[in-house]
Amino acid sequence: MFRLLIFGGTTEGRLLAEYCAENGIMADISVTTDYGASLLPENSNILCGRLDSGQIRELLAGNGYSMVIDATHPYAVEATKNIRCACDDTNMRYIRLVRKSAVSSGITVRDMDELVSLLDKTDGIILSTLGSKSLSALTNVRNYRERIWVRVLPSEDILEQCRELGYDTAKVIQEKGPFTIEQNIEHLKKCGADVLVTKESGETGGYAEKAKAAEMFGAELITLLRPAETGQSLEEIKTIIGKELTE
Repeated sequence: MFRLLIFGGTTEGRLLAEYCAENGIMADISVTTDYGASLLPENSNILCGRLDSGQIRELLAGNGYSMVIDATHPYAVEATKNIRCACDDTNMRYIRLVRKSAVSSGITVRDMDELVSLLDKTDGIILSTLGSKSLSALTNVRNYRERIWVRVLPSEDILEQCRELGYDTAKVIQEKGPFTIEQNIEHLKKCGADVLVTKESGETGGYAEKAKAAEMFGAELITLLRPAETGQSLEEIKTIIGKELTE
């Protein structure tokens, strides 16, 4: 019996889960947060919680999966490493779902160290849309408390993290995307931002809307590039699944 294990938490993971639900394909979807789980189809079999490679191996060993689809976030390097390792150890077929790139303008940096170094050479106000996982690294930016605004998910835990790291909580925007061009511009206006920092989040991650908003508002756009990787697009994976079901 054909059965999938999808590691989600992204728009692509949700779309793949919806595809499986609509077509009667057996699939378990693993996500790390309740928020991620809330976005999935109601009839999905959801596994909620962060798993290390050993826990993933245990999951693969006893559930008769036909293949694993890794649709985790492009920047979740450790998660992808754990999933790959567990699949290798159990001889499980592994497919990486890769998001399409959408970098169009501005300055690009390869890692957080390069980003911090670049921001240290600026003097203006910065709006970071990198999310909560980058909060700690951004405290290395000169005068970060005075200069950096952060846009993160609405969560008391994240707000407390900002507070503990020394951010000015008046400069924390807690809203849930995706955001339109107009909403991005409103946030830039609220901050008076000279620089907008974003990830290479692709078409589904709202990158184009952020890039256009920065252009229209007159803010410098700095993009943290995703780690280089290979894999299949969402449509290609749907085709692979379709072929498996007809063989």
